[in-house]
Amino acid sequence: LRFFLRIRYIFLMGVGFILYSGYSVFVGTGQEFMPSLNEGSFLLMPTSMPHSGMQVNEANLRMLDMAVTSIPEVELVVGKAGRVESSLDPAPMNMYENVIMYKSEYKTDESGRRIRFKIDDDGNYIKDKEGGLVLDKNGQYFRQWRDHIKSPDDIWKEIVKATKIPSLTSAPKLQPIETRLVMLATGMRAPMGVKVKGPDLKTIEEFGLKIEMFLKEVEGVKKSAVFADRIVGKPYLLLDIDREAISRYGLSILNVQNQIQTAIGGMIMSSTVEGRERYSIRLRYPMELRNNPDKIKGIYLSTPTGAQIPLGDVVDIRYEPGPQSIKSEDGFLIGYVLLDKEDGYSEVEVVNNAQDYLQSKIDDGTLIVPNGVSYRFAGSYEQQVRANKRLAIVIPIALGLIFLILYFHFKSVTTSLLVFSGVFVAFAGGFIMIGFYSEEWFLNFDFFGTNMRELFQVKTINLSVAVWVGFLALFGIATDDGVLVATFLQESFIKNKPKSVKEIQNAVVEGGRRRVKPAMMTTATTILALLPVLTSTGKGADIMLPMAIPSFGGMVLNMITMFTVPILYCIWQEMKFKLNIRKSKA
Repeated sequence: LRFFLRIRYIFLMGVGFILYSGYSVFVGTGQEFMPSLNEGSFLLMPTSMPHSGMQVNEANLRMLDMAVTSIPEVELVVGKAGRVESSLDPAPMNMYENVIMYKSEYKTDESGRRIRFKIDDDGNYIKDKEGGLVLDKNGQYFRQWRDHIKSPDDIWKEIVKATKIPSLTSAPKLQPIETRLVMLATGMRAPMGVKVKGPDLKTIEEFGLKIEMFLKEVEGVKKSAVFADRIVGKPYLLLDIDREAISRYGLSILNVQNQIQTAIGGMIMSSTVEGRERYSIRLRYPMELRNNPDKIKGIYLSTPTGAQIPLGDVVDIRYEPGPQSIKSEDGFLIGYVLLDKEDGYSEVEVVNNAQDYLQSKIDDGTLIVPNGVSYRFAGSYEQQVRANKRLAIVIPIALGLIFLILYFHFKSVTTSLLVFSGVFVAFAGGFIMIGFYSEEWFLNFDFFGTNMRELFQVKTINLSVAVWVGFLALFGIATDDGVLVATFLQESFIKNKPKSVKEIQNAVVEGGRRRVKPAMMTTATTILALLPVLTSTGKGADIMLPMAIPSFGGMVLNMITMFTVPILYCIWQEMKFKLNIRKSKA
């Protein structure tokens, strides 16, 4: 402490550099609402063209299931096309949902803990008579992934590579539960997208296709995952009744429609009760008499005179394109343009890049927005924007309360500010640690055969609600050491009553020295308690890790608070002492 008092201003410059480094990382860190929880499964949701028929969709679904099942890391695949009989699931037949369960990296028990198996002297796993692995508490973990598969992201890349089927679109990286939440919140089947509103579906589709083209040029956007809804293009069989022709036979529109409904669509004639179940009895022509337009033209209609005439004589039967689904929001027709981000980019960063790029195209006239059409970005990033607004209120309130508590304890604004400086050092330390986690070299070495980067799950950390919760916890802890040091500094000055600059420095050293060990113990216990969290791999670890990193980094650098507070306190007391001397001479 005496050494740092002699080079106090150089030391404070070092602290200032730490604060600047932390702020630089803060400015350059990406943002997202919450880190994705690892559900142990993926949801593959590609689509085919609107005009694809039932047989083609069934064949595509089987091909997707077989392609994904061929990946060794995949344990189970369940595919679905279309929707159930529910208005809550408006999925068309050409939208597929493949739930993919993949194997854990290492064999685990029912509670998710890794299991060790017996190995021989050559490091090969020993198997029993039935070909199964032999349990051994002193053995090795059994890895179920291939050597080049390092993370679930690599499995997803294998899935995308295996499911490149002609006529099918790509799909963003999704998880079943996460996707349902996104779809409930936004209506889209992607974490990010553009909602295009307009007066008619054709205009919405055309503008959406233009946005799709430009979004593929945006930095950070995964080109293969950009897809605009093909709204108009599904073929409909139109039966256009010729009014003049039916009038010659004495038929009315209603009469013709009823006969068409009975023969083709089917009419409920009665119902049957089977125990507690009730079924409708529907009457219509067999499938072989109504499965193509030519056969439908041959269906006979009865006239009031009793004559039988072919349906084709009075009805024009043809295919016409139409919308596969009609969506609306806020009273407007709407279409979606889905997109996903590249690895290494945050959701907010990608959306900001896309918004700026589209606006630049509109400004230079390359992209023209039709009259009555509007667009806006939607998705998980909206929740992050809302969270930022709340945090902009919550964090200042929390910091203000911490300062008030310090003031009530010390009864001095200056002393409270000196102790409060620990919050800024901790803030910088937390962001410096987040910056280290984004670097390839950080902890990239082995220790007793264990890679430290894998053990501590080093990866890019974006600013999220979980990270800010960790910072709020850190701010409360960060002032503990400062309170300890400042309290004993006050007691030391009351006890010694220094009357010179040298005595002031001695009083500072005495007060600071008494609290070095307690302060070190407080910091060390906090750091050690966070190590199991930083290395955890169980359920919920994806949320706990971003919460723990700020506290860990902040407490590591907060150890300099035991020097920062005494040095600032010494400078303040010396200034007071010199000022009093000048006043007494005056």
